Amino acid sequence: QAETPPSEPAAEPTEEAAKMLVVYFSATGTTQGVAQTIADTVGADLFEVVPSDPYTSDDLTWTNNDSRVSREHNDEGLRAVALESTGVDGWDDYDTVFIGYPIWWGIAAWPMSSFVAVNDFTGKTVIPFCTSTSSGIGQSGELLAELADAGTWLDGQRFSRGSSEADIASWVNGLNL
Repeated sequence: QAETPPSEPAAEPTEEAAKMLVVYFSATGTTQGVAQTIADTVGADLFEVVPSDPYTSDDLTWTNNDSRVSREHNDEGLRAVALESTGVDGWDDYDTVFIGYPIWWGIAAWPMSSFVAVNDFTGKTVIPFCTSTSSGIGQSGELLAELADAGTWLDGQRFSRGSSEADIASWVNGLNL
């Protein structure tokens, strides 16, 4: 009768799996959809950036010079948007943070700037992503990185309203996180 070799003890993990977070601001739901797909793909937690005074569809009518976003665009002093919360539970435990936002006039929607300005990104890998009908990601990620003044900011990605979950997952998986 053959002797059964003793079973090997389970290997102890040498390091904890990286903890990931997807932080997003979504005015119309498009960015939220991309954020959810990213979170589902990598098993990340989600944090929604919510303005204290939410944007209405009238506020977002950028072709109307009297709309809220137009006034904020024209007067940078109005862009310091108050947020419901900027504190993320367990923030220090996250190694990788995806930052998602719509593009407004070629830059990140200002509620995301309000979030980035008050959080410490030291030691974090930050991956911006944006949604836009026609604009590219441009310098939005670099501008947020300058505002944060900490962390390792990677090149980001732009998604259109028509981006499929497969396209989003393919991009995320290509990051080799």
